[in-house]
Amino acid sequence: MTIENFSSLATTLGGSFFVGILVGYALKKVIKIAAVIFGLFLTALAFLQYHEIATINWAKLQYLSEQAAITLSNIMTQITGIAGNENIEELVPSSFGIPLAGSMTMGFAIGFMKGNGEQKEMRIAKLRNALLRQKVSVSISCT
Repeated sequence: MTIENFSSLATTLGGSFFVGILVGYALKKVIKIAAVIFGLFLTALAFLQYHEIATINWAKLQYLSEQAAITLSNIMTQITGIAGNENIEELVPSSFGIPLAGSMTMGFAIGFMKGNGEQKEMRIAKLRNALLRQKVSVSISCT
């Protein structure tokens, strides 16, 4: 293995790893924001129904959300361009693509898991400090 090959491989692994971390972290934040918006929307619907401003057919809403989830899962499981492709040689990844995809997948997993670690530790520290000010003995660990 020459130094040119090694530097190319190191650049591929390192670059795709950090891109994976950024994509995973950003995706986790987008999912959280979407979940909050969806939760606020459902809360607003329940509030309007409680005050008899609107009438909501919850069974129909549940059916529509289930159908949307089924459709989304069907879309995600189908890989476009592969179905019915007779030329299998085009689908085989090159030796360059395997380290790239593996490193990016590892980075994505780490970025997705690391999305809220600092915030959780800060909340635990604030809770611990508040309890210590009240002279309460407590042991809190972050797992």
